[in-house]
Amino acid sequence: MSFIETIAAKRDGRVNTKEQLKALAKGAADGTIPDYQLSAWLMAAFIKGLNPQETADLTLAMAHSGERLDLSGLPKPWLDKHSTGGVGDKTTLVVLPILAACGVTMVKMSGRGLGITGGTIDKLESIPGFRTDLTPEEMVAQAKRIGIALSGQTPRLAPADKALYALRDVTGTVASIPLITASILSKKIAGGADTVVLDVKCGSGAFMKTLPEAQALARSLVDTGKLCGLKISAVITDMDEPLGLAVGNALEVEEAVSVLSQPEAMLPRPTRRFRSLCIELAGHALEVVGRGDRVTAEESLESAAFAKFREWVSAQGGRLGEGAGQVTHTTVTHMGDSGWVERIDAAAIGQLVVDMGGGRKEKDDTIDPSVGLLLLVNVGDEVEADMPLARIVHRPGQDVSLAEAAVRAAVIVSPRRSQPSTTILDTVH
Repeated sequence: MSFIETIAAKRDGRVNTKEQLKALAKGAADGTIPDYQLSAWLMAAFIKGLNPQETADLTLAMAHSGERLDLSGLPKPWLDKHSTGGVGDKTTLVVLPILAACGVTMVKMSGRGLGITGGTIDKLESIPGFRTDLTPEEMVAQAKRIGIALSGQTPRLAPADKALYALRDVTGTVASIPLITASILSKKIAGGADTVVLDVKCGSGAFMKTLPEAQALARSLVDTGKLCGLKISAVITDMDEPLGLAVGNALEVEEAVSVLSQPEAMLPRPTRRFRSLCIELAGHALEVVGRGDRVTAEESLESAAFAKFREWVSAQGGRLGEGAGQVTHTTVTHMGDSGWVERIDAAAIGQLVVDMGGGRKEKDDTIDPSVGLLLLVNVGDEVEADMPLARIVHRPGQDVSLAEAAVRAAVIVSPRRSQPSTTILDTVH
């Protein structure tokens, strides 16, 4: 079958068959279909769309374009938690240990950050010695031993996704819900999961800026997942303000450790908001797999999750407590206005940390894991002009005057009382 026919069918708004999509994924994975033809099909799919069955067929074809992890010797349920990414989103570092401590097998592939949304791999690599290059065999063996394993993407799993994503990134076709759906779920299926719980972020600091956009993506992910045979559910969560206290890789790890190791009463208010979301997400996952609920998740967090986190870090070579290896200074910025915090622009905060060197503008950029921001207020807080607003963690000698101005501009204070933002916006089953 000529791939030109596959391109022409989609160009004309016709349905691509399962066989055509299998050939597409195979050709993307092994390089037998040239980039210019794959790019032409991606643009046709972006403009004309894919129906639910096409999206499911493409997802499975991409998942089967390489190896699939065999988890058959591991205790069930096999669960993968996925977030679409946001500013200060370090939930994976807390949710995975909570669930693994409850007997759920957690095997996960994660990615690096690009732009304002940080990547889980970058956060974990700020822990000295932590390995993120586990082979599929090492992932399975570790999960069998301790119930949890996480690695960066490997070319042996869903290689078609890597090829297609690289082309989407340079052809203006990233923002296609069917293509996003196939990319996310193909990696989950290749990773061996039979259950997937999704955290779809919504707001200025997320890819989906509005609730209708986030709902459309969540609905596509859930419907496609079901067609692919997964047990799947999605929670839509707020990303109009950064999640938690910390934005920046090593700082976010420290905040996650504080949630795992300290009582709620000892945590700053922004961190308590982050802690609450972790419990909600873990509780939702436990309900999906029939292992408990929110109460179970909180009990796990307060009793066993930190020990599981330490076991996980040690298993992958990490050494907690040694820091990110950079010498940093801290500058405290004050509010400047009195009133109630009405809005915190998560996108502006995320961009500030990128500009400081804590994130990537291009995929090959080197990041400094030690720099970042500790944001000391939440939406709805009453504040005074002389109160600390943020602690900017920066390199010695780095000029932070622009960062101070940026963080003040990102925090909008109103003379009228503001309500705290809602963390969970919707659930899609």
